[in-house]
Amino acid sequence: MSKENYDTKLAVLEALPQEAVKSPTIPVDVFMQEAENLFVWAEEDKETLLAKGLDWQMYGEDLPTRTGACRYAQAVWMKERYSQEEAAKAWREESPKAYEFRNDLLADLRFAFRKRLDLLARVRAIPDGEGDADMIQDLMDISVLGKANIAELEKAKYDLSNFDVAAQKSDALAELLAKANGATLDNSKAKEIRDRAYTHLKEAIDELRETGKYAFRKDPERYKGYISQYKRR
Repeated sequence: MSKENYDTKLAVLEALPQEAVKSPTIPVDVFMQEAENLFVWAEEDKETLLAKGLDWQMYGEDLPTRTGACRYAQAVWMKERYSQEEAAKAWREESPKAYEFRNDLLADLRFAFRKRLDLLARVRAIPDGEGDADMIQDLMDISVLGKANIAELEKAKYDLSNFDVAAQKSDALAELLAKANGATLDNSKAKEIRDRAYTHLKEAIDELRETGKYAFRKDPERYKGYISQYKRR
């Protein structure tokens, strides 16, 4: 049902003004459970809340739909977040090996081309840059240079399959690094929609709570149902 709620609300979420969008201030799973509890509680007070001016259809009746949309948006965000964290972990494991492989290939080429000053100059130019992206490009540059000078390498009885491996590693590492970098970004599409769904849900919760606390300010037994138990702790 959450997916259907999400689909129903997506256009509304995307239309929210950017300046109105808020990030959660309490755990989202707790917030959604409190929303479900609030709906059950407020249904018993529907007539009283209506009498105080609450738009029940917008804030009461719509609360389960908003909650379902937020639940699904949170699930999508968590899936993306964990995928990024897994990529970051894999990158931390693979990148040292990739740097070593790159350095070994450069050493191989410097030896193989030691009597060809023109090729040796090209080898020396490859590692000029710095950083992970440059290392990934280095692997591709090495592959291209090696495959373009097979005759020289065959004289040295060099294993030419290393250049295929270098190209494959370059592609795979580029994709892995892109995913890993996403783990440090807070502006992903999934998080943006999750924050919008949270904001939309919070709007209804705030209206219900504020109206309920006013309507039952002299009735402690009903008043307590409109207070966040998480914030109360």
